[in-house]
Amino acid sequence: MQTLRKSQDRGHANHGWLDSWHSFSFADYHDPERMGYGPLRVINEDRIQPGTGFPTHGHRDMEIISYVLEGVLTHEDSMGNGSAIVPGDVQRMSAGTGVRHSEFNHGKTGLTHLLQIWIQPQSTGSEPSYEQKHFPVDEKRGRLRLVASPDGRNGSVSMNQDACLYAGLFDGDETAGLMIAPGRRGYLHLARGSISVNGQRLHAGDAMTTGPGPVVIGAGTAAEVLVFDLP
Repeated sequence: MQTLRKSQDRGHANHGWLDSWHSFSFADYHDPERMGYGPLRVINEDRIQPGTGFPTHGHRDMEIISYVLEGVLTHEDSMGNGSAIVPGDVQRMSAGTGVRHSEFNHGKTGLTHLLQIWIQPQSTGSEPSYEQKHFPVDEKRGRLRLVASPDGRNGSVSMNQDACLYAGLFDGDETAGLMIAPGRRGYLHLARGSISVNGQRLHAGDAMTTGPGPVVIGAGTAAEVLVFDLP
């Protein structure tokens, strides 16, 4: 069974420096029917104003993935990592027993637009860790590129959960498909543009849940899409 959720039905909070849309319950947005989807707990679409960001704060026992769509996100953490995350990068931070970090848009002009994704880990109490990789446009053009997986296969970042994350870019007659195995579920988030998924039209910010079976993507217009294969 598949369900479509429109962009405007998400939770929304505008703090001035941060404009955020919440796919699942988060902070002051609470919907008992939107507490997550399997281990997928958070997808926040954030737009951070220049010279602002999230000051140092803590996390524990969560797989946190940052996917930048526009601008630069500067990351620093208590593990000693400091990096700039740009479009095409996928950053994974496993909070494990506890980590503190900050995230800023240090630019003088221009928003930092990103997706902040939280996935509950398969096991708790692990050692905190960090990983960041770049996936060029040509690896995602007209296909679903594996960018995160349990074992880091095919050059993806690894995470502490039996889940896979794919990213793709679609225009015109480009098509791709993914088969969700029996006993698993799919979740698709359209980051921008528009696209057809299993015969339904999605626009930026829309999401679709699926059960086992094919996920067929095509007829995109400047589309960037993330697809989760979840237990």
